[in-house]
Order: sequence, then structure tokens, then C-alpha cells
Amino acid sequence: MSSITTPKVNQGDSKHLYTVIVLGASGDLAKKKTFPALFGLYKNKYLDQNTRIIGYARTKMDQSTFEGHVSKYIKLKTEADKTALQQFLKLCSYQDGQYNQDKDFQNLEKHIVEVEKISGSTERLFYMALPPSVFIPVATSLKRNNYHNVETDGILTRLIVEKPFGMDLESSRKLGRELGALFNEDEIYRIDHYLGKEMVKNLMILRFANVIFGSVWNRQSIDNVQITFKEKIGTEGRGGYFDEFGIIRDVMQNHLLQILSLVAMEPPVSLSAEDVRDEKVKVLRFIPPIVKEDILLGQYGKSEDGKEPGYLDDKTVPHGSKTPTYAAATLFIHNDRWSGVPFMLKCGKALDQQKTEIRIQFKDVPGNLFTGLSRNEIVIRVQPDEAVYVKMMNKEPGLGMKTIISDLDLSYSSRFNDSVIPEAYESLILDALNGDHSNFVRNDELDAAWKIFTPILKTIDQGEIDPIPYAYGSRGPKGVGEFVAKHGYTRGEQAYVWPLHSEAGKDATGKDQQVKNKAN
Repeated sequence: MSSITTPKVNQGDSKHLYTVIVLGASGDLAKKKTFPALFGLYKNKYLDQNTRIIGYARTKMDQSTFEGHVSKYIKLKTEADKTALQQFLKLCSYQDGQYNQDKDFQNLEKHIVEVEKISGSTERLFYMALPPSVFIPVATSLKRNNYHNVETDGILTRLIVEKPFGMDLESSRKLGRELGALFNEDEIYRIDHYLGKEMVKNLMILRFANVIFGSVWNRQSIDNVQITFKEKIGTEGRGGYFDEFGIIRDVMQNHLLQILSLVAMEPPVSLSAEDVRDEKVKVLRFIPPIVKEDILLGQYGKSEDGKEPGYLDDKTVPHGSKTPTYAAATLFIHNDRWSGVPFMLKCGKALDQQKTEIRIQFKDVPGNLFTGLSRNEIVIRVQPDEAVYVKMMNKEPGLGMKTIISDLDLSYSSRFNDSVIPEAYESLILDALNGDHSNFVRNDELDAAWKIFTPILKTIDQGEIDPIPYAYGSRGPKGVGEFVAKHGYTRGEQAYVWPLHSEAGKDATGKDQQVKNKAN
């Protein structure tokens, strides 16, 4: 057991005083996301200065090794950051143990109690940065050895669970039943980190605080909606793990469907967590299961220059695997607001660029007063370079009446250049500390989501749909353009001038930013 450093107590600090226990502390998720997020909250004074952080995992580590593990992916930009990290590490300690041994969790309990005597904490947050195979064994051990009821013991207990939440409807329900038998729903925080991203959290503000958007957010004005996730990297040697899930379970069924629910939901009665989640569940229940005709699958091969390996070249991937690394699917919402409007979800690995965006395309202008017009679009760029812009038609400057595509551009890098956008995990961990469930997945919401995807996933798992090969670093498999066009998306043919973000019209390298492209 590691030694405990006694911090100076600040009696005036009114923040929640927690003991945060990171289970799976030796893993990639913990070192790349969880600990950097906790440090960000500490550095920016969102944690009580006496909050204590305990890592728990099977790996044996001394305190020095653990501190190196915690620090590895924490970015330090200033001397103040370096000082803050040293203070942060004094709040961290480590306990090794197995995930299915009561005696190890009893040792963990002794460690927690020792920490709580020093810090005065009466609130515990268990963060399960673990593979799903050990969710229930760990949760069971926690309930037997480390759980306290706030009403009888005066100690508040909360549990963060990472995705994936099952593999299909049946396994998700089984996981839900077993977890629900151990912890109350209001104690469980199912984390989908996309719900913590700045532009995803901004969706409700854009929709429900702006009358100019609210009046056109329906089937009378909108022709189609695309939600796109693109990654430049492949599986990077983790193909064996990825092959168990595929791109639909990894990205589409959770991240993209969460975004869809926020784009399409009705206004909630209030901003309370349950009112917001009620509306998300309601809209998902209006979506029927995806059919075979409304999905397109792909799997990446070698890059055209042969430098990047294909998915099947990964030695951890089963020979001849048909697991998709790219998927495009069209969903329909059978309610009054959205009937007939296709929502196209696209996601893939080893593509030409890294981005996540929402593209809402409006119907054609009736009357044909001007010819060759491109459609209006609202584009919400989730990452990178957060932005909202409205693509619209404008008169080209000069003596004529030629139309060009222009935009109303809100790029965060220029409009909010003094603001620091927090990492998604920072935002969500803070929500959990504050007891706010708004940006976490409720059990019935999970059930509704799996109902949409489980039938098509069974078809895919049985090998009935062959993925279309595409080159590493390309735009994706052939047929994607035709797939989205089939559901109404129209790519404009007019030149589009990307917006300028400086008075001189130059970027950081001095190059001219006014590059004309086909409408994107």
C-alpha cells in the first residue's frame, strides 16, 4: 500500500469532496483519458483541493512508477502546469489487486478509509476504465466490499461505466439487469464521451435558444441530415480487439446515435436530466430497425502507395474477417417533425481526414428564379476546429447577377480565441461529481438504441453482407456518393470560397486561404 501525503485542508472550499477510485488504472484509457481529465479539473480548480485519487489494477506498481504512468499523457504548457502536476500527484496513490478477489477489494477498502480519514471525504466515485468482460465481477466486488449507502452510512457512492454497453439488445439487457441489481439507476453514470464534446453540448443551445433555427428545424424545410465521423488511423495493431465489435458498435450505435437524438429530439419540459433524457428516448423509439437496403459497409486495405497495411494485414485480425471498418446507414424517424427525412450516419477508419460533423441540408428553393442554385446547409463541426457555419447563396461582387456560395461562419478558433475548450472527459467527470445525469446514457435509452441496430448487426455477424474494400487514406468505399445521393443529398456544383479568418487573408504560413472548392 502506498504512503499517504497529508494535504493542507482549506475549510472554505465548498466543492464536492470526493475520493475518486479509478479501476483499471494501469490501462490505456486511464492513462490517456481519465487521469489527464482529472488533472485538468484539478488544475482549473474544479476539484476540491483535498480530493483524493486512488488507482486500482492488477499490475504491480510502486508509487514512483504509478506517478510516471499517470503523468505520461498529461500535457504541460507552462511552469504553472508543472507545479500543478506535482501537487496533483501528491493526491494520487495506487493499490494493486485482482478483479474477482474479495480480499483484494477489502484491502482497497482499507486504503480508501485511510484516505478518507485524512481528507474528510464522504463521497466516492468509482470509475470503471475496464473491458466489459469484467464489468459485473468488479461491480459485484465493489458492492460487497466498498459500497456504502448515503442514508445509512453517510457516504455517497457513484459509479461511472465505460462503453461498450453490451454487444446487442440481449447482452445489453443482461448487463443492465445485473448492474441494476447491484446499484440504483441514479448511482450509475454510463459514459459516452461524445456527449461531453463542446459542440455536442452546444446543440440544445443552438436549437432551443435561437428562433431562426427553431422555425426551420423540421421536414417542411430540411431535406436530409448527415452525421459523419472520419478517422485517419486504422486499428494500429489493435485489430483483434476491434474485430469483436466493428465500426457500428464502436462508433455508430453510440456516438453518432447520441448526436442524432440531440439533433432530432423535441424541446424538453426543462433542462433537468430526466426531462432531457425523456425526449432523447422518445425520438429513438420512433426509429424502426435498419434494413439491409439502407446500409453500406466497407473494409480498408493497403494504401495506394503500399506504405500503410490493410485491416487483414493485422496479425491480430482473424483470417478472412468480414468485420466492417466503414459503415454508412440511413435511419428514418416516423414522427410528425421528421417523417420522410433521411438521417445518414457515416463512420470509418483509415480515411483521408480526421473529422466529425453534422451537415443539415435544406430543400431546394422553389420557383427557379435563379438557376443552378446550391442548397442551404447548416454545418456543425464537432472536431477538430469546432465551428458552426451556414452555407447560403450570395451575389458575386460586380456588375452582374451571378450567384456564389458563401457562409455565415462561427469558427471557435477566431471568435473565442481566448477560451479553452475542455476535453470531453473533463466535462463528463465534472457532471458525475455534481450528480448531473443529463449527458449520460439512461438504461431505457440504451435499450431503444440497441433495438434499432441489433437486427442488422445479426445479419452482418452472420457474414451476409460483404464489406466493399477501400484503400487506406481514401474517402471510403466506392458507392458512398451514390448511397447518400439515393437518399436525397445533393452536392453543389458551384465554387465555394472558404471563409477568411484574418484581415490579410493569410494563414499562419502566409499562404492565401481563399481556395475555391466544389461545395463540400
